[in-house]
Amino acid sequence: MNANIDFQKMQGLVPAIVQDDSSNQILMLGFMNEEAFQKTINTGYVTFFSRTRNQLWTKGESSGNRLKAISITTDCDRDTFLVRVQVEGAGVVCHLGTRSCFTQNLPLASSSVVSGEARR
Repeated sequence: MNANIDFQKMQGLVPAIVQDDSSNQILMLGFMNEEAFQKTINTGYVTFFSRTRNQLWTKGESSGNRLKAISITTDCDRDTFLVRVQVEGAGVVCHLGTRSCFTQNLPLASSSVVSGEARR
């Protein structure tokens, strides 16, 4: 069952945004192919497809910082997942030792931001 997800748009991969279910913090972005999606559904733990290793990997297999899937939703185009999770273990998600992978601020020109949103 692929729930009519468009796995073909990006050569068989779908971006999966991972969000903490209790704090709403965005933790990471990974990619799932259909097999990773099915494994996530069947086991309840988030599994990705590694583009560099060309294989499946379940987050936290070696570290113990597993991501228990609470819910999975898709966007309107059915080509991106939002996976709400409960982090198990020490709560570290990023391989750099932080809770979230999104910690690197990039500079923005002050004219490019209006009320917290990018200009259209």
